[in-house]
Amino acid sequence: MGDIEGSYRVLQTPGTRLGAQFNAGISTLEPGQSLSGNMIGGSKSHGRGLQIRVEGLDDSQEFFDIDPKAFGQGLLSEVFLRGNLIESDYFGLEFQNMQMNWVWLEATKPVAKQVRRPANTLFRLSVKFFPPDPGQLQEEYTRYLFSLQMKRDLMEGRLICTENTGALLASHLVQSEIGDYDDVADRDFLRMNKLLPYQERVQEKIMELHRRHLGQTPAESDFQILEIARKLEMYGVRFHPAADREGTKINLAVSHMGLQVFQGNTKINTFNWSKIRKLSFKRKRFLIKLHPEVHGPHQDTLEFMMASRDQCKIFWKICVEYHSFFRLFDQPQPKSKAIIFTRGSSFRYSGRTQKQLVEYVRENGAKRTPYQRYVFPYTACALFIRKTSPLCLSPSFQMSTLSLPGPAPSPLQSPILSEVGSNARLEEEEEGRRKRYPTDKAYFIAKEILTTERTYLKDLEVITVWFRSAVIKENAMPEGLMTLLFSNIDPIYEFHRGFLKELDQRLALWEGRSNAHAKGDYQRIGDVMMRNMCALKEFTSYLQKHDEVLTELEKATKRLKKLETVYKEFELQKVCYLPLNTFLLKPIQRLMHYKLILERLCKHYSPTHRDHDDCKEALKEVAEIATQLQSSLIRLENFQKLTELQRDLIGIENLTAPGREFIREGCLYKLTKKGLQQRMFFLFSDMLLYTSKGVTATNQFKVHGQLPLHGMIVEESENEWSVPHCFTIYSIKVKVSLEQESEDDMNSSRTSLDKQTHHRANTTMHVCWHRNTSVSMSDHSLAVENQLSGYLLRKFKNSNGWQKLWVVFTNFCLFFYKTHQDDFPLASLPLLGYTVSTPEESDSIHKEYVFKLQFKSHVYFFRAESEYTFERWMEVIKSAASTTGRMSLLIPKGGPMEINGN
Repeated sequence: MGDIEGSYRVLQTPGTRLGAQFNAGISTLEPGQSLSGNMIGGSKSHGRGLQIRVEGLDDSQEFFDIDPKAFGQGLLSEVFLRGNLIESDYFGLEFQNMQMNWVWLEATKPVAKQVRRPANTLFRLSVKFFPPDPGQLQEEYTRYLFSLQMKRDLMEGRLICTENTGALLASHLVQSEIGDYDDVADRDFLRMNKLLPYQERVQEKIMELHRRHLGQTPAESDFQILEIARKLEMYGVRFHPAADREGTKINLAVSHMGLQVFQGNTKINTFNWSKIRKLSFKRKRFLIKLHPEVHGPHQDTLEFMMASRDQCKIFWKICVEYHSFFRLFDQPQPKSKAIIFTRGSSFRYSGRTQKQLVEYVRENGAKRTPYQRYVFPYTACALFIRKTSPLCLSPSFQMSTLSLPGPAPSPLQSPILSEVGSNARLEEEEEGRRKRYPTDKAYFIAKEILTTERTYLKDLEVITVWFRSAVIKENAMPEGLMTLLFSNIDPIYEFHRGFLKELDQRLALWEGRSNAHAKGDYQRIGDVMMRNMCALKEFTSYLQKHDEVLTELEKATKRLKKLETVYKEFELQKVCYLPLNTFLLKPIQRLMHYKLILERLCKHYSPTHRDHDDCKEALKEVAEIATQLQSSLIRLENFQKLTELQRDLIGIENLTAPGREFIREGCLYKLTKKGLQQRMFFLFSDMLLYTSKGVTATNQFKVHGQLPLHGMIVEESENEWSVPHCFTIYSIKVKVSLEQESEDDMNSSRTSLDKQTHHRANTTMHVCWHRNTSVSMSDHSLAVENQLSGYLLRKFKNSNGWQKLWVVFTNFCLFFYKTHQDDFPLASLPLLGYTVSTPEESDSIHKEYVFKLQFKSHVYFFRAESEYTFERWMEVIKSAASTTGRMSLLIPKGGPMEINGN
């Protein structure tokens, strides 16, 4: 059975929960094709048209009139048009062939040549491509359709899971359909709607779980359904029965990452796209040709036997399309057809790739008309309206709401975030959440471990998923370096995936209200931490190699032009929201976070608390590893900073010279013939550089002077020049760039903000420049210790509503996301120069746990969920925003000071 289904309902009927205006959707034509002539058939007034029946995920059916000669694209376009599908390339139409196998309707072939009796055939609108993270779906409408697919897959036994997980998914489906728990409404709904094959056995469990979702909107329910489903091994899996060379029955499947082999329902092997050289079929044999390094030169082809040639070809086509959609940047070109003879299939994927789809939604998604979501009529409130709109920076920084890489706009052009998308119901929802969640401080400390672990795993994915994909696509990295890099970071990534799952499950139990077993034993985190901190010791050897990894990667980028190009282009992608090599430091820095959080827990617990001993043991284990790697981390952070500056400074070579240490970067005003001019200074252990901001495409800084510290004299000269806070530097030898500094340089750099150019990911030098401040290496180290993540409510100075955002603090900056699953931030707010305080009476903020951020006339208010989280956010933001840590060097009066640098 060539099972290809991935079905989501998009057709709108009077009974569906969503309503929308028409939209043209997305074309899936091959290059050069058009929707004219027989490619698309409208309604036929003369009765000669074909009437096609299409079923939605709610089992409703609609009819479409097409020309008898219409191509598949014509029908697809009509369905997408009526369904108002913006992200339509995730979807397709499927039907059962003569062998009763589900197959996809091909866009570039006439419908009549694919289906024997089109008028008598039922087509199902289905999800064709399952993204690894449904958080990549930007439209609330699309996520709703995906949640309905999970509903169908559960009922049809495709989404295999435990009965407890099935009951949890069903409870969110009930919340999505009828709203908050009501005993009578729940029983009526479950009697009328079959959600699980074993529903009667777990009905009470479904209702008990539904009771906990109080205040959860349908959109939030959809998100929860997808969040749970994506973690299941059978998410998006469609089996294609086969046998291996020994005749053992197995099932083949294809996913975003490659081919999967199942025995029964257990996955026994995965072949990533990067390992596969070629896929082909010969009669009933399906062949996978691997790169020699995967299985050695003597076993580079795997062979599987399928029931027929047709089933082989069906599966091969799906593999071709999955590979094209997820791995290619651009739509593949159609294969030119031979005039007389042809060999092999000319089949190509005819739609947009995921990257192209993202770009399309970026341009067109914001124009979508609002739609309505209906809840089941048992609830008191039967209708609410949700407008979908992007979050923006204003006036000059427009941001996308998408989740794939793209050019990164400057995060510094404006510190203002618009309040698009504020939700007036949010306050009531949040109050409901506060009342039903635990209030113990230990719970919120444990929750900090969970929230920061989520961000940490996403940071690892920048390397393990996104950067790997970029270098493989361009074949830009030598095999030896690939092995060194990924063999060290992949095992760490896999370990933390499992750890995050454990944390998620424990916090979910801790939050439980009515589960008796959730009281006591599950309201602790020490056992989970102790178990995982002990396991983490096994990865010490991997962590110790990160020094070599960082060094070798830097050497290779200098040596290989292709790798350097890929590296630089990758840093301009939105997913790379920090300088790339900072992500390689994350695993060691994460140890420091565990240590600090566990210290907080141990301090909070009394020695007699049941969780105290486990926490203390976990702290002992992680402190031991952290101590071993402390000196390595200091060296790595310095090396990372030097390599980052090397890329951002023009006119200086070999900045990473042995023994050189970075000390401070910041703005000073240099006295010239034409007065004071802003310059960016960089202080190292052996020299001082001063630069001006360039007007290159990446906004790099140009070095104008290089002053050795050896023999340098610094003296206060405020009285001499009648300028406050003024000092003079005397240097024995000044190396000035050949291109003399001119006022033109400064004039052009002053207007560079008006140019919509992109610089590399959020670097502190640009923040220092625009906020006229400075940052030291010790500030950087403190910022690393103080990283934080979590949901906050944000409000603007003159707005009424609060907006819920996932906020990440790192690198002296707040990064804003819609949800914790987004792959890159919607906006960023550099904190240098800001002040943080509690609201004043005149601010009229009558809520608990609110802090106020202000820079000149820009004011934001943020609400935390508890006293502990409020204090933590205040603590980390003060560490970044406060100027006390960045006071200028005070020169003692009474004479010059000599600096004897080496």
